Amino acid sequence: MISCTVAIMAYNEEANIGRLLEALLQQRLKRVQIVEIVVVTSGCTDGTDQIVASYARRYPQVRHLRQPRREGKASAINLALRTIRQEVIVLHSADTIPAPDAIEHLVRPFEDPEVGMTGSRPVPTNDPRRFMGYAAHLEWQLHHQISLHRPKMGEVIAFRNIFRQIPYDSAVDEASIEPLIRGQGLRLVYVPEAIIYNRGPETLSDFLKQRRRIYAGHLYVRDMLGYRVSTMSGRRILPLFLKEILFPSPTPPVPGQPARRVGRLRHLVWGPLVAALELYGRLLGRWDYTIWRRKPFVWPVAETTKEVVEVGQVGL
Repeated sequence: MISCTVAIMAYNEEANIGRLLEALLQQRLKRVQIVEIVVVTSGCTDGTDQIVASYARRYPQVRHLRQPRREGKASAINLALRTIRQEVIVLHSADTIPAPDAIEHLVRPFEDPEVGMTGSRPVPTNDPRRFMGYAAHLEWQLHHQISLHRPKMGEVIAFRNIFRQIPYDSAVDEASIEPLIRGQGLRLVYVPEAIIYNRGPETLSDFLKQRRRIYAGHLYVRDMLGYRVSTMSGRRILPLFLKEILFPSPTPPVPGQPARRVGRLRHLVWGPLVAALELYGRLLGRWDYTIWRRKPFVWPVAETTKEVVEVGQVGL
């Protein structure tokens, strides 16, 4: 039996935090045990604190840590790390919902002592027949294809509890943890069976807000930690992108949603448009990082990604 702690960082997540806690409490587990669920809330101005506090009162394995001010996700992670004693930590985004067996799949590889970090497969619940929904699906499908060859961690990860903190001014926590694990001679493992449902941006402004922040964060990790995540390589992405728009691969179904197919013409038209937006977002991120010298570790919220992650029965 492998014991783990699930750590959740939350800022104004009242739409999803209760549903996330329910899904975690009802995970189907065989060789994995969730000893505790630690939720760090940071400067919330909605009902997130009250929802988490109510779960902490009802369930002894739920522990609530509260930061009075929003100091950035890295700060919240470091607060949680100082209190967790389990060998394996699952870092779970508060605006995602795990499939019923996601934690089992994600943590089980740690039976191998050479494994230091695992990553899940995010699946958007956006409608791919709309342009922004298509963009979310294409971005995560490319992430999936890249990770099959060279793991890139995202959204929900698990790692061995072998360090006490990550850089406080990092805007990309998963990317900052990857070199800390690799530096110990441990392996990264992508686990496509560990499916996590999320919601991509539904507006152009939210898409660019998210992509520029992520790319600026990756530039920071490259310069400060000497580590390049696999998705920074255009040469690695381009052939996978061309293959995806010419011969689109299926994505896992979302519970409670009908199958939604995208016609070949939309792939051929929308695919290049999404690529152009991604490039523009990266240019904005480079501008923020190199010209403005911004470190977006406390970033503007992409509001449409915080709406309800609409999935059917996933252990709820």
